[in-house]
Amino acid sequence: MADGDQPATMERILQEITAVSRRIEGMHASISSLTLETKSIRTDIAGFHSWVMGLEHHVGTLETHMSTTQDRDQDLSYLRSKVTDLEDRSRRDNIRLLGIPENEEDTDVQAFLISVIPKLTSLSFEPPLEFQRAHRVGPKRQDRASRPRAIIACLLRHSQTRKILQVARTH
Repeated sequence: MADGDQPATMERILQEITAVSRRIEGMHASISSLTLETKSIRTDIAGFHSWVMGLEHHVGTLETHMSTTQDRDQDLSYLRSKVTDLEDRSRRDNIRLLGIPENEEDTDVQAFLISVIPKLTSLSFEPPLEFQRAHRVGPKRQDRASRPRAIIACLLRHSQTRKILQVARTH
């Protein structure tokens, strides 16, 4: 190589080094920009992570609450069926008498029924009729023209209730 070529070569090398240096500076700026974006993305991911963890906690709480609610619903359904059964059983020995004029029984509804039921049914009861309770239904009516209130009587013996109801159904 000649000495004259050497400055040109050096000039060219210097230009290429300058071009490479500019490219490196551009890459450095791009890398810095990517680093900032990466940090921003990491911050967003951390926020999403904590948000998802909060949601998981709420979902777990809701699942537990839902399970408890389902258990309570089952218990409530069971209790409703038991109440219905108990109400039906408690009404089993009741009889309802309609059309008996108000104040016909004076103050003792049970004594009145003990004397009237055998006459109405033409049955004799041995042992004698016994009531757990007997009363008129609802508040006393002031209007004499309205229908008389029903009498509800709960007999002590179911067999007597059945006899009275059988006779009532045939009449």
